[in-house]
Amino acid sequence: MKILAVETSSEACSAALLIDASIEERFEIAPQRHTALILPMVDSLLQQAGLKLGDLDALAFGCGPGSFTGVRIAASVVQGLAFGAERPVIPISSLAVLAQGAHRTHGAASVLTAADARMNEVYWAAYRLDQNGLMSLRGDEQVCTPATAPAPEQGAWFGVGSGWQSYGALLEARLGGRLSGYQADCYPQARDVARLAQSAYAQGAAVSAEHALPVYLRNEVTWKKQGSQV
Repeated sequence: MKILAVETSSEACSAALLIDASIEERFEIAPQRHTALILPMVDSLLQQAGLKLGDLDALAFGCGPGSFTGVRIAASVVQGLAFGAERPVIPISSLAVLAQGAHRTHGAASVLTAADARMNEVYWAAYRLDQNGLMSLRGDEQVCTPATAPAPEQGAWFGVGSGWQSYGALLEARLGGRLSGYQADCYPQARDVARLAQSAYAQGAAVSAEHALPVYLRNEVTWKKQGSQV
């Protein structure tokens, strides 16, 4: 299995190449430089592995929600590469990517993702680890105010995302004793896009390039779960 993944939905820009159980990544926190960085990152990964786009099984990207500009960059880059190589695309929720990263770095099994959506709102979702070591959405992804963020199921939950930096006190008050801690200074990374995409591909979640669309949430009430990770 060979999957190329990109993630540009936040201030961080990253690309990753998954080859079976191995993942190589390029990652940089570089606000407003995503368009200059992402294609050189992709080229570097492919050259290091001695691969061409046509050698891949699929491409994947963090489809949002997040920065409107950043999500559009990832979608357009992957669409262009996939069209040229005639390869399918796997859209992966950027909130799921955040949650998967929390498991990878903190061992968290129950995660509350809150990305700052501006306008005093957050992109909000609850994820729990499944039997395959992947984060599975519980309920819906949505945009809401911190004061109205849906309380999760009982248990100890770990929070991640930029929304915790902006609204940590409000979210802590909202969640009561269900919060075990949080980390605000973390970003969705392409290595976690690739990991989730590997499972999503096996479940038939790949789409053609023209259907690899960004997810904004802002103008939607909720984004229903489609499969367990996307």
